[in-house]
Amino acid sequence: MIHQDESPLQPNGLQVGGSIQIRQLGLVDYLPTWEAMRNFTDARGGQDSDHIWICEHPPVFTLGLAGDPAHMLQRNNIPLVNTDRGGQITYHGPGQIVIYPLLDLRHYGLKVREYVQLLEQSVIDALVQVGVADAQRKPNAPGVYTFHNGGLAKIAALGIKIRKGCAYHGLSLNVNMDLKPFQQINPCGYEGLETVDLATIGVKISLPEMQVHLMKNLVQHLEAARSAAKA
Repeated sequence: MIHQDESPLQPNGLQVGGSIQIRQLGLVDYLPTWEAMRNFTDARGGQDSDHIWICEHPPVFTLGLAGDPAHMLQRNNIPLVNTDRGGQITYHGPGQIVIYPLLDLRHYGLKVREYVQLLEQSVIDALVQVGVADAQRKPNAPGVYTFHNGGLAKIAALGIKIRKGCAYHGLSLNVNMDLKPFQQINPCGYEGLETVDLATIGVKISLPEMQVHLMKNLVQHLEAARSAAKA
């Protein structure tokens, strides 16, 4: 079981409209959080509020529904969870912001590709605000990247699941974490892909501060999509 803050989160003055409830879960195990997301999605009705959950996870590898276990290059004591999101293998650990938007995409007039682009753009905008001017997409490789050591390195990962028109799972942004476990996998299925965090590229910012930047952009993009869908 995960323990949620029963009141909407307003981190450092973040103002959120009533259409989306934001909850700060803190450091929570991956498996029960995934189960809670799935249960929330199965139980919701068409008029239920959308949620965004913010958390960190203890060290864990997760493998997407169609993921290839061969992308796990080394095994150690970090658990591997086979999950129902899209995508290949990734790593979660402390020092990484994990955002789980639990959304009825019909509220926003979004198709899956448009939703993925909205999540990526929210991360890109937040990174630009803190000085990562080259934050960008990479063709045919969902997530957000920045240049490091002469090539594109991944700084944010993305994996979603759509059930009954509703989305769960979400995105992760590396802020200041132990990156060594990424060397034990082909991140998101790409051999030799470097993974970085904000600390590695010289951005000094706390996890709560970065959460505010990320959440402001995500909520703004979602509310803009909702308004456009109603027009």
